[in-house]
Amino acid sequence: MRALATLLLALTVACTGRQVEVGTGPVAESTEAAPLLRVTNSLAQAVNVYVVNGGSEMFVGQVGAQATQQLTVQGMATGASVTLRARQVDGRSQYERTNVVLSGVYEWRVP
Repeated sequence: MRALATLLLALTVACTGRQVEVGTGPVAESTEAAPLLRVTNSLAQAVNVYVVNGGSEMFVGQVGAQATQQLTVQGMATGASVTLRARQVDGRSQYERTNVVLSGVYEWRVP
């Protein structure tokens, strides 16, 4: 009987909840907002939008057919000179605008 009481006491202690505090690390605050693209796609199909900088192509987002969408260019400094590229989702056509300086909201109409 004593063994049973000891076992029940051990189970009770093992199963009781423990208070745990969960938090996140410090939030990094950016001193500059990321540049934005406002892309108007006048084509009959969606396009994938890329920013090309130093030969590296970075996917920014997809804009539907006959739609306008605002896209955030993450990881790119304001004032950077880049090439914008829009490629139809079927890969048939590609459109580019070179020497674009990213600052605030840049408006681009495709094609």
